[in-house]
Amino acid sequence: MELEEVYRRDLNLLVALKVLLEEGSVSRAAVRLNLSQSAMSRVLGRLRDLLGDPLFTRQGQRLLPTQRALELNEALNVPLEAMRILLTPADFDPARCEQHFVIATTDYAMQTILPFALPRIYEEAPNISLEFPPLQHDHLLNQLTTDGCDMAICRPTGPIEPLRRDKLGLVSVFCMLSKQHPLADKELSLEDYLTFPHAMIAISDGVKSLIDEALRGYSQRKMVLRAYHLEAALAIVDKMPLIITVPADLAYLVADKHDLVVKPLPFEFKPFDYSLIWHPRCEHSASQIWLRNLIQEECGKLIDKRIHDMGLV
Repeated sequence: MELEEVYRRDLNLLVALKVLLEEGSVSRAAVRLNLSQSAMSRVLGRLRDLLGDPLFTRQGQRLLPTQRALELNEALNVPLEAMRILLTPADFDPARCEQHFVIATTDYAMQTILPFALPRIYEEAPNISLEFPPLQHDHLLNQLTTDGCDMAICRPTGPIEPLRRDKLGLVSVFCMLSKQHPLADKELSLEDYLTFPHAMIAISDGVKSLIDEALRGYSQRKMVLRAYHLEAALAIVDKMPLIITVPADLAYLVADKHDLVVKPLPFEFKPFDYSLIWHPRCEHSASQIWLRNLIQEECGKLIDKRIHDMGLV
């Protein structure tokens, strides 16, 4: 029998057969299946038509199974038990999970947020594997549908429907300067910001356009470097009076290590929300819910602490 033909059959009848075989009584089977006795009798009639066998003979008040019914009873044990287990909600145990998760991320998230969640992720689920492909803002929906990504971490640059979203926290932008910079011991003015050479690091998620918008009407900055990693700017920070514009979290992490001075932007810049995004297809997956909750808790807690430490609120 082809699969399409199986689909057209009422497989609930096989469950009814199993109950009839266990009870040996139409009335008791009817009670278990919450049916009237007449409805149960009709089910037995449909089973006989489906399987081409009387299935039972009556002996007093009891139904005796035919040889065909006994053979079916033996054959049904494994598939019905497998189906019962499949349809029974199970508590998710991350320690036993061996799933491969794919999380699209920006360079910013990969450098400053996710590493702080990884220890707890692998502590709870040591057998999972994680993959972090680069996030593509113009193809975010495709990444979370046809391209196999389970979730994404970013600042959405446009409408994300029908995707789901939870906010992780606020992110802002700071400046870093060498301690030998002429402005190292001075308040950074807007004129200074526009005059000195610039490096912009790990600014994705459309943040450059937000800065450009905030500076609309002013003269162009002297942009000498735009890169995803701080090392490129560090290579030349002692060669020129460079103002390095970075996500505030990155400044929080690296300033002391690289002997840099952190300064706020000399113009109004509203911190923006960073988000965890996923497709509705993953909404009710127990493993996905566990990972989303853990990322949201760990990353949100980290971002919130940095927000207060840096005086953003």
